[in-house]
Amino acid sequence: MSKVESIGIKRVEALHYYVRDLERSRRFYTEKLDFQETGASSPELTAAAAQRSAVFQAGECTIVCSQPIGEGGRAWRYLRKHPDGVGTVVFEVEDIERAFRLLDGRGGTPIDEIHRVTDGDGTYASFSITTPFGDTTFRFVERRGYRPLFPGCAAHDAPRGGQSRLGIARFDHITSNFQTMAPALLWMEHVLGLEPFWKIAFHTDDVAKAAEGHGSGLRSAVMWDPVSGVKFANNEPYRPHFKSSQINIFNEEHRGDGVQHVALAVDDILLSVREMRARGVEFMPTPAAYYDLLPERLRQLGVDQIDEDIAALRDLEILVDGDGARSYLLQIFLKESSGTHRDPDAGPFFFELIQRKGDRGFGAGNFRALFESIERQQRTGGQA
Repeated sequence: MSKVESIGIKRVEALHYYVRDLERSRRFYTEKLDFQETGASSPELTAAAAQRSAVFQAGECTIVCSQPIGEGGRAWRYLRKHPDGVGTVVFEVEDIERAFRLLDGRGGTPIDEIHRVTDGDGTYASFSITTPFGDTTFRFVERRGYRPLFPGCAAHDAPRGGQSRLGIARFDHITSNFQTMAPALLWMEHVLGLEPFWKIAFHTDDVAKAAEGHGSGLRSAVMWDPVSGVKFANNEPYRPHFKSSQINIFNEEHRGDGVQHVALAVDDILLSVREMRARGVEFMPTPAAYYDLLPERLRQLGVDQIDEDIAALRDLEILVDGDGARSYLLQIFLKESSGTHRDPDAGPFFFELIQRKGDRGFGAGNFRALFESIERQQRTGGQA
């Protein structure tokens, strides 16, 4: 089969997150994760869109949080159906006309035509499409010297809140959960033009334990854009016990398919986690047995040496995975938003922190550790 022409993605520019409590989000990003608040929706945009927005930034990661103001706006429509969550993923593209032509021609479903705004510095052009990611839409943006993040975004005179000192660098990947992911994978390949990158299938319990009626299985497949490096990890429940799979539980709590977590690449994960824990950030727990078995696991993976002290990793509960020699990665998962804020309406979304040390994969062994951590929380009502 001939290679699908690239739509020209440059990067994930921003995530647009719809929330019921913007002040709570502001405290979380600026106080816990040390993001800078760089801007907000102008009064005119707030009134026109029926939502109030704030922009938070750390490194190259930009997150826009919007709270409904009255009825009728995009955030209000999303939150009528779902808990807080990622409602839009924004991509910067090289050529907006080419992206629109290719997506429209390959069966993409544009929500609108290309919209252009010009100011004294340049031009901003964008359009949005629906996706198989539940009610999450994708927006494509082309910038020609245009400085504001989006039309109607008023930059603060100076950044507020945090100071972006925790080493958060960029978005590493976006992970979504589906009750059945084959349609989404086909859409990503044939409409977006992404390529298969990695896949795995497993069940967290052995057959004997699974027969007892619990355990979480998943199939996971990663799609990517080789030019930009943008990656989407995608999960679906896997038998046995489909209904008790934590993927299916996410779907029930989120009330549909959607973005489960976003991985933030960090420069020094030990520094980041140590500082976040000091600020009160809560992470999904890792059992002590994981670190007892880690040296043997690394040996089996062919990772003959790591730079970090295992005692420090144990203390911070950071996971390690790898694929030969000195190629490995370090990762940890924050607690779900509903657990962080003690509010079911905050939703099952969470962040991952990841530091890659030569390994481009997704921590196959750590998938199991993550899923077992989520299951422990689900079985104990959010208490590790």
